[in-house]
Amino acid sequence: MKEFQRTGELKDIGSYPLWLQQVVRDTQRDKLRVVDHELFALMRDAKLPLAAMQRFLVGVWPTIERFPRFMSMTLKKVSYGRSPGEDMARRYLMHNIRVEQKHAEYWVEWARSAGLTARDLAESEETEGLKALAHWCWFVCDQGSLSVAIAATNYAVEGATGEWSCVVCSKADYAESLPAEVRGPAMRWLRVHAEYDDTHPWEALDIVATLLGHAPSQREIDDVRRAIRASYAYMAMALDHAMAAAIHGSFDETASNASTLGMLDAA
Repeated sequence: MKEFQRTGELKDIGSYPLWLQQVVRDTQRDKLRVVDHELFALMRDAKLPLAAMQRFLVGVWPTIERFPRFMSMTLKKVSYGRSPGEDMARRYLMHNIRVEQKHAEYWVEWARSAGLTARDLAESEETEGLKALAHWCWFVCDQGSLSVAIAATNYAVEGATGEWSCVVCSKADYAESLPAEVRGPAMRWLRVHAEYDDTHPWEALDIVATLLGHAPSQREIDDVRRAIRASYAYMAMALDHAMAAAIHGSFDETASNASTLGMLDAA
């Protein structure tokens, strides 16, 4: 393996090995199916029907609540001092596990603004299409290699999440639609991710590059690409299922649901 050590800027894709630059390009379309999803546009504009909002908050909850556990599973693959990439992964995971533990609390506050309780989040049984994302994260962190697990979760899931959070926060409409007395706590999860996750996925990409170097095998490259693409596909699936509550319920007739169809064609 030809070792890699980043010398350029963290958030400059040109700072990374050519093979990884290509993987990012290959999966960009898949990511945009998540970030540009109609659900987030409607949420941003304060036009997302309550049924879809509640379905989204309940269905994504297992991924939010278990994310520290997913990273703990990845951490078990690391041995200190074995390689620079593993040492980077160890520091990154140990720090961010503590950070992620607070995010579940913020999600509960957000859910309360939509009329949901912590018990509602924990006991819902009607959102299997959304919970598939949590099942995938669990599987890839348990069965995948260290580089694949970090690429699938810390790069792909967290990266797309940071970007769609920025979409929702790009206008004041959604925040101002919330009662003033709950607005601060309800927006905390979104605002933390719109700011915090700006560098987080790049740090994950740096770890993947350092673990695999400039010239990994074609199988290693394909595994990373497939894992990233799968994460985006499961995220898009979750959003489609959440929108189904609006399409079959009290959906705003002026909003188009065209973008919710055929999301997984290129996964």
